[in-house]
Amino acid sequence: MIAWNRRTFLKTAGAAGLAGLPAARALVADAEPQAGVDDPLGVRASFPVTGELAYLNTASSGPLPIPVRDALQAYAEEKALYRNPASRRAAEDGARAGFAQLFGADEDEVALLYATSGAENIIASALELGPGDNVVVDELHFVTTFVLYRELERTRGVELRIVPATDGVVSTDDFAARINDRTRLASVAWVSNRNGFRHSLPALADVVHAHGGYLYADAIQAFGTFPTNLHDEKVDFACGNGYKWLFADFGCAPFYVRREHLEWMTPDRWGHRQVAESLPGHRYRLRTDARIFEYANPAFGPATAMNAALRFLSDVGLDRIAAHTHALAGELREGAAALGMKLFTPPANPSPIVSFYHGLDPETLAKALSDASVSVTFQEDGKLLRAAVALFNNRSDVDRLLEVVAGLA
Repeated sequence: MIAWNRRTFLKTAGAAGLAGLPAARALVADAEPQAGVDDPLGVRASFPVTGELAYLNTASSGPLPIPVRDALQAYAEEKALYRNPASRRAAEDGARAGFAQLFGADEDEVALLYATSGAENIIASALELGPGDNVVVDELHFVTTFVLYRELERTRGVELRIVPATDGVVSTDDFAARINDRTRLASVAWVSNRNGFRHSLPALADVVHAHGGYLYADAIQAFGTFPTNLHDEKVDFACGNGYKWLFADFGCAPFYVRREHLEWMTPDRWGHRQVAESLPGHRYRLRTDARIFEYANPAFGPATAMNAALRFLSDVGLDRIAAHTHALAGELREGAAALGMKLFTPPANPSPIVSFYHGLDPETLAKALSDASVSVTFQEDGKLLRAAVALFNNRSDVDRLLEVVAGLA
């Protein structure tokens, strides 16, 4: 295997013509790694995966850091011995409170669902969508959203309006051209799973609200990748699961509902966890906060993982995570462009996801990456390569990916 660094970039690329490109010149000029870049955030020791892989696949599933693994082991031990069952409730409450604090919500605006898709189903049910109503989404959204609204289109006569992307971007103006007074909901992947494009929620919320509609953000690729305050984002609803950039586990999906909507929203199912007070005659007073959407016992294990993961991320700092990962993703974009790859991720995009069309044989590239212990995701029948730069990644991880691509280009 070629030892890959910025000094050998042009040689291993096998294309002297790249020398004239600004991106290539920048890579060569930065030939020697700066001191401390091997572990800029001081977290690699907390992620055992870094000893095995150049893991650039957190957009698919984030690996467990040691503190989260230890919390899950402690939960399993408690469950086995039943020493302190109250710790489960404490972890659940901690996860809800920790999420609210880290992402600028109030605790009573947060429910813990089992999956991100549960949130959008709850919203669609509460809106009681029918003939004449329309929902506006863009083509960079996740597949679940299309499945949901195509079914509502078929069964309830709802119109689904899909905004196309241009060069990997969907602008607020693109949405505005398709939103009218019959638009009940605009739904976006805050950060797209396809190419990492990141929406500006406040501007989009202003457009939707001007027509009396609501804005939902699928935040599974956003939560944990940059600091934010959900109140300031003006979004009406947002949800994301724990198993990606929050570095928790499947089965715990924090769901944010702006407080004023709790007055009219109705859950899509019912159960004992919604009871605030039992009344005579098998009657009940139900909760009025976001926990009205928690109809059954939570998944205590995933909630325990979420509680530990949110503490871990808070200690590292979302601002530091964003500064590191977005800059490193920018280096990956430059390197891929210098190799002649067709980028699907727009330039200067503030997210850690980078996608490009590699133009190579997908099976050959996949095997070469596997042999080099590089983990990424392939989309669009293998033509599109998606890499995700997380807080534990470093330049060596990015360079290893570029080395493999350069060796086949």
